Amino acid sequence: MKKLTAANIVAFINQLDRSLTYNYIDPKNTGLIEIVSVDLPEGPIRIRRWNPTKGEKPTGKKVEPISPELIWRIANAMAPNQPVNFDRVLAGSYNTRSVLEALLAYTPQFYFAYPGRIETKGGKPQIKKGHKHLLWTPDEPHQAGIFQEKKTEVVISEVPAQEITYDALVLPSDTQVEPIDIDIQRRHAQIQIALYFVGKQLNFRTWIAQNDKGIIYQNKKIGELEGVIPRLQDEKLLTAYQDAAQAALLIDCIWFKNGKLMPAVMEVEHSTGVTSGLTRMKKFKDLFIGLEGIRYVIVADDADRAKVVKEANHPQFRELNIRFFPYSAVEELYSLCQRRKIQGVTEAFLDCYMERVLVE
Repeated sequence: MKKLTAANIVAFINQLDRSLTYNYIDPKNTGLIEIVSVDLPEGPIRIRRWNPTKGEKPTGKKVEPISPELIWRIANAMAPNQPVNFDRVLAGSYNTRSVLEALLAYTPQFYFAYPGRIETKGGKPQIKKGHKHLLWTPDEPHQAGIFQEKKTEVVISEVPAQEITYDALVLPSDTQVEPIDIDIQRRHAQIQIALYFVGKQLNFRTWIAQNDKGIIYQNKKIGELEGVIPRLQDEKLLTAYQDAAQAALLIDCIWFKNGKLMPAVMEVEHSTGVTSGLTRMKKFKDLFIGLEGIRYVIVADDADRAKVVKEANHPQFRELNIRFFPYSAVEELYSLCQRRKIQGVTEAFLDCYMERVLVE
C-alpha cells in the first residue's frame, strides 16, 4: 500500500503558487491564506491568514508555522482513498489544522468529501449527512490550484476515539549516567512498557534493558513483572552465546517465543539518537549467529522516520534489514491489546505494524 510521508505533503504544498491566496474549504470561513515559506523536506510551512470581510489586511498579520509534528500526524493517518477527518485525527488541537487541510485540498492528489455517517438510534441505523473529510487519491489527481469535492459512497461508522493509558511510573535515580530530560526518560519508559504488554499478549517473554529494570510500574519494578526475563545469560537461546548475551544487556527490549525463537530485537530511540541503537544491535547480531529470521527494530517517534531510514541504510547497518516501529503503531497495537484479548495471531502479524526501511 502506498504510504504518505511528511516530506510528500510539504513537497505538494511547495508546488502551489505563492503569489495567490487560498480559501478555506468551509465556505462559512471567509478568511484567506497566504503561503509565506516552505522548509523542505518536512516543514515547517509558514503561512499568514486574515479575513477581508472583517476589514482585515495581510499587513501586520503574524506569520504562523504549520509544524512538522502536525504534518506527520496527518501523513500517518492518510491511506489511499480513505476519508480522514482532521479534527478527529488531531483531537481538535493545532490552530493551523484547517489551514493545512485547505492547502492540501488545492494540491492534485487530495479532494474534500462528505461521506455518509451511520447513526444508530434505538437499534435502528440510519445514514446521515457526514462531516467534512479529506481524501488522498494518488491515482486520480485533479488540476493543481483548485479544490474539488469528491462524491463518495463511503460511509463512516464513528467509534469513540482511542486513548492510550499508562499508570504512573517511577524512574530509577541511580542508573542514569548522563542527565536526560525527565519527560524524555518517562516517554522512553512508557514505550518499553507498551512493548512489554504487547509481547505478553502475544505470549512472548520479554527482556528489558538491564539499566531499566528498576523502573517501577503498577507498584512493581519492571524486572519483576510477569514474563520479564530476569537474567539474559540464562536464556536458553543464548546459553551458547554468552558474548552475545553480554552485548545485549542494554538493548531496550527483546522478545522471546517458546524458548526457540526471537521475534524482535528492539531499540527505543527517544534520547540517544538512532546510531547508538543500531550499533548495539549490530554488535549483538555479529556475536549471535545461531538464529535467522530475527527482526531488528528501531522504535521511535513518527517524526523521526527520515532519520531512521537514513541511518539504517548506512553500509555498516544494512545487513540488519531494520524495521521502523513508530510510536503511533506501538500504541495502536498496545491499545488493541488493551481492548481485545487477541490470540491465535502469528509473528507475521507484527509486520503489519513495522515498516521495512532498507532502500533497495
